[in-house]
Order: sequence, then structure tokens, then C-alpha cells
Amino acid sequence: MIAADRDLDDTAVATAAARAGAEVVRALYGRRLARIDKGAGDFATTADVEAERAILDVIRAVRPDDGVLGEEGGRRGAARTARVWLVDPLCGTLNYASGGMLVAVNVALRGGAAAVADPFAGEVFGTDGVSAWVRHDGTDIPLAPTAATRLVDVNLDPPFPGAPAFRAVDLLAHPAFVEHFRPRVVSTTLALAWVAAGRRAAYVTDGGDLSGSVHFAAGIALCRAAGCTVTGVDGAPLGPAGRGLVVAADGGTHALLMSMIRG
Repeated sequence: MIAADRDLDDTAVATAAARAGAEVVRALYGRRLARIDKGAGDFATTADVEAERAILDVIRAVRPDDGVLGEEGGRRGAARTARVWLVDPLCGTLNYASGGMLVAVNVALRGGAAAVADPFAGEVFGTDGVSAWVRHDGTDIPLAPTAATRLVDVNLDPPFPGAPAFRAVDLLAHPAFVEHFRPRVVSTTLALAWVAAGRRAAYVTDGGDLSGSVHFAAGIALCRAAGCTVTGVDGAPLGPAGRGLVVAADGGTHALLMSMIRG
């Protein structure tokens, strides 16, 4: 049992925690759920809260001295530890609440292992920080990014901090984008795992520093370990001064997208 095994490595902990959250998300799907208003049109549901609780139970059982930063519960656990788990228990809440199944459960140890669970496909994408894979039916398959699909996910959710200089919606109308790619909008960071797995050519979103975000940390870790090109929308490395996120299957795809964004 996970609760009794403290010898698990961090990747196994991230995977077990993501699976625990995914089980809750699946179990509560389709029910009438209470909503917790966060303001500005954002909200959480009972599923978000219960999934985060299940994830925390796993982490606390095997890593009781670690800290946790959860989207719903904020910072918990040891205050000064360098080991902090970033938890997004249900990425795609609006999709989920409206009956959609495009959601992700994200668990990442800051600077280390990470896992992204797809509750409805039964897949868990994982990384130890060096290599990356997807586990399905007990089998691990290495992730192999490729731009062959030509599909690019673009996050169109507000706010738009880069406007008017950059708005993701403008990218969709760029002549070169229409020529080379096909847009997709899924409104969940599951799209990052899809880039790492070769199911998407790239992912683009505006924003501030996303490197330590509970929403993006696990997906970024996966993409880096898989060999994707990862920068901000300005082409700079992610970090405190960074802005947004451009993740591409390869350097050529990244360069092409950056030429459109800068243009």
C-alpha cells in the first residue's frame, strides 16, 4: 500500500498521487457538484477539492516532511523545506463542470519528478526529470515528440497580460499559421503532455512566469525530459522574468511559431 511504503522514489510518488486524484475526478464525473467561486469567472468544484485531498493523502503518507502547494488549499506542510509538491487536482474545471472529459491531474515535485494523469483515457504521463514516458495498462512507452500532426493548441482563456503586443487569438489568424498548422483549443494543460507524446506539434499560452505554476509545472517537466523546445512567448528561458509559454516538438516548429509571435 502507498500509505506504508516510504521507499518509493519521487516518480512513483508523483504517479500514485496523480492516479489518486484521477480516481476522484472519474468517480464524481457527471454528478451535480457544488461550486466554489474564486472571482473573475473562475471557480472550483467539489471534485477539485476532493481530488486535491486524495493527492495530499498520498504525499503526506510517504513524504511527511515535504511541503505542498495546491491550487485549492494553498501552501501546506513544512514551511522552510526546499522540497515542495505543486498540485493542480483538476486542470480543465470548466470543461469538467460542463460535461467534458478533457481534463488533467497535475502533480510535480519542484525541480524534480512529475506526473500528469488523464482520468478518462486511463493514462499517466511521467518523468523522473531525465526521461519521460506514458503508462497505459501497466506498460511504459517512451515519449517521442514530433510535429507531424501539425496540430497546435492555443490557450485563449483570459486574462491577456501580453495585449496588445501579443494575443494568442491573433496568432490563429496569422497567414503563416494557417499555412503550416491547424489550431486546437482544449483549455487544459493536458495539451502539454500531448506535445511530449507527439500528439500535438506545439502549445502556446500567454501569462506571467509559469515555471513554478501548479497548472504548468508537471507538463513543463514532461516536455523538457522528452526533448521539446520550451521557452516563454518572447523566446526567453522560463523564469521570474519570463512571460507565457511556447512548447514545441522540435526547434524548427518553435522557430516558426516565434517568427509569427514576434511578427
